[in-house]
Amino acid sequence: MPAPRTPASTAATRASKADKELLFKGVTCALIGLVILLAPYIARSDSVRELMAQANVVGWFALVLGIAFGVQYGMRRAKAARSAK
Repeated sequence: MPAPRTPASTAATRASKADKELLFKGVTCALIGLVILLAPYIARSDSVRELMAQANVVGWFALVLGIAFGVQYGMRRAKAARSAK
């Protein structure tokens, strides 16, 4: 029979899961932003190149949002490391 979970371990598990989700969101947004920004230079079709060039603002927004999520993840990890000492 497993030992009952304590509230502290449950809270730590939730925080760890939230941190992982934040990192996943950050990486995903940053990759989407990079793909949108680099697509006009890689696309072979003129129509696709023109369409992706018009989505420039969306690409920058996704890239900055992904970086912000990554910074927030790093700050949470640093805070958790300080409090663990």
